[in-house]
Amino acid sequence: MDVKGLHHVAYRCSDAKRTTEFYTRYLGLDFNIAVAENYVPSTGEWSPHIHIFFRMDDDSHVAFFEVPESPAMQKDAGTPEWVQHLALRVADMDTLLKRKAQLVADGIAVVGPTDHHLCQSIYFFDPDGHRLELAVDSSTPEMLAQLRTIAEPTLAEWAVTKRAPDVAPIHENARG
Repeated sequence: MDVKGLHHVAYRCSDAKRTTEFYTRYLGLDFNIAVAENYVPSTGEWSPHIHIFFRMDDDSHVAFFEVPESPAMQKDAGTPEWVQHLALRVADMDTLLKRKAQLVADGIAVVGPTDHHLCQSIYFFDPDGHRLELAVDSSTPEMLAQLRTIAEPTLAEWAVTKRAPDVAPIHENARG
């Protein structure tokens, strides 16, 4: 496989300082790079911006751009807000619950923990409305092997019916 891992994922923020405070305080990420430029390196266009990076234990990064001369940020009105999110792995359930308690204590709404069988997750929004998920892996090798086996048939049935097939229900309690 040519792709070896995540280098960084980048989002937009409206205030780099506020974003830095949020991601270091609530996620414990290491703020380690800030690059401010007036021109976009890949296109050469004028667009003053700062690109901030937060390092994770595996040396991948979550990054943000503050672009003050661009129009205000907007959500995609056609996409449910639970769809687009950034899921970050935490070490264990104690860490997940500690982060949840900290968020709730500061008045940030948190959903979960939600049992996805593959993982246990909590969900919340950053100050710019980006949905975040903190997840603890709870999968087993057998579960992952089964899901890999049914991946192609699941996709094939979905492509035809646009409904979840009854091959390996992960969220049995969510079925109506």
